[in-house]
Amino acid sequence: MTELIRLSAAAQAESLTSGTTSSEELTRAHLDRITAVDGTLNSFLHVDEDGALAAARAADERRRAGEDVHPLTGVPIAVKDVVVTEGLPTTAGSTMLEGWVPPYDATLVTLLKQAGLPILGKTNMDEFAMGSSTETSAFGPTRNPWDTSRIPGGSGGGSAAAVAAFEAPLAIGTDTGGSIRQPGAVTGTVGVKPTYGSVSRYGLIAMASSLDQAGPVTRTVEDSALLHQLIGQYDPKDSTSLDGGFGDFVAEARRQDVKGLRVGVIEELEGEGFAPEVRARFTESLELLEQAGAEIIRLSCPNFEYALGAYYLIMPSEASSNLAKFDGMRYGLRVIPEGNATAEAVMKATRGEGFGAEVKRRILLGTYALSAGYYDAYYGSAQKVRTLVQRDFAAAYDKVDVLASPTAPTVAFRFGEKTDDPLAMYLNDIATIPANLAGVPGISLPSGLAEDGLPAGIQFLAPARGDDRLYRVGGALEALLEDRWGGPLLEKAPELAGGANR
Repeated sequence: MTELIRLSAAAQAESLTSGTTSSEELTRAHLDRITAVDGTLNSFLHVDEDGALAAARAADERRRAGEDVHPLTGVPIAVKDVVVTEGLPTTAGSTMLEGWVPPYDATLVTLLKQAGLPILGKTNMDEFAMGSSTETSAFGPTRNPWDTSRIPGGSGGGSAAAVAAFEAPLAIGTDTGGSIRQPGAVTGTVGVKPTYGSVSRYGLIAMASSLDQAGPVTRTVEDSALLHQLIGQYDPKDSTSLDGGFGDFVAEARRQDVKGLRVGVIEELEGEGFAPEVRARFTESLELLEQAGAEIIRLSCPNFEYALGAYYLIMPSEASSNLAKFDGMRYGLRVIPEGNATAEAVMKATRGEGFGAEVKRRILLGTYALSAGYYDAYYGSAQKVRTLVQRDFAAAYDKVDVLASPTAPTVAFRFGEKTDDPLAMYLNDIATIPANLAGVPGISLPSGLAEDGLPAGIQFLAPARGDDRLYRVGGALEALLEDRWGGPLLEKAPELAGGANR
């Protein structure tokens, strides 16, 4: 069973279809892996062993009964703890929601359950998805399986680490400014931010409603396509949900042909600030695509220079509004201060104790940006920059089919390196943020090994509703790079306490 959990989700699904294994056996193998290594990694905040095994047995019954099931039926999955799950704790990585059990499922969780994917548990994350390293979680940091002294990215480091460490073949993440793609880059996994609105946000604990988007975290491009095809459905409960017109992701992932594809290289996202070895792996990836028949076109998106600043005004502004509901009155943590416990005093005490430093920092920044007298100067100006970024994308897609850049400027850094310098931490998202401002889809996949034998990532961005293009270029490059590496990148990962990664 150790060999079985190292297979891709698609290969695991084939073993279920052929009857060589059962979902119960497969799920048990992953639960055993979690038991063996998660004491080191802290990828999971909650493991639902009984629920996962019950769902696995139900999936086996459906297959035995000859039902027409989804290709992934019976393949287990992990879910980021910002996605609500009926009957399972959902904390968003915060003391504010410690022990809270939602009374309903997010739409994407409903789709997973209907398709028969056993949910292994809920994965660790930066508090309320605010962070780039999973160091701000109230329940301790998650560690990178490649080097446990280093971060696994954020805010969805738990999902990425779980997939990289073979604790789960699939996971759900959310991406507000790169929180699926950046963890993918530093853990050697594949992460996809779908077109905004193509995966329902109903049941996601919101940080920034105009930016948040759930998506797949996997080990292969094909696996992401299979999961994306499942969760990317119209939802009338989400007023921003888009309906139809997204293509066949799985077919594109398996196509492995980029002849005639125009790949644009964004000049503003490959130079200063990007580590030399990260740039080298990026250049090598482009060369492989060019040799396979793609056309590489260098172009400029001049307003991307201002995207980071605009994002760190828009996101905190929306976060300060969304998090206002955590007031100690309705649900979650309630702290009763000594003396005259007025509603205002309870709210102050609860928010003071329940929120961590990074959440407080962003609430303060957002509240200030939205305040009377500063709204137009800060929030309003940031929204104008957002429009300029969207125009840059539109102009670029007149010339190319997809855009490319390194996913993150560096490989995984060590714990504590940037916790005292928020601006340095924010710069980790410099390449991923523009896609969220524009609502366009993006994919990150491994581009090779860089400093200290750690993985680097390459990012591709496509026009809105052009998610299928990401799977075409991603699937092709993945095959080309595996030929160069002599197999999947994760086979080169070092041993992990409790069991070998490779």
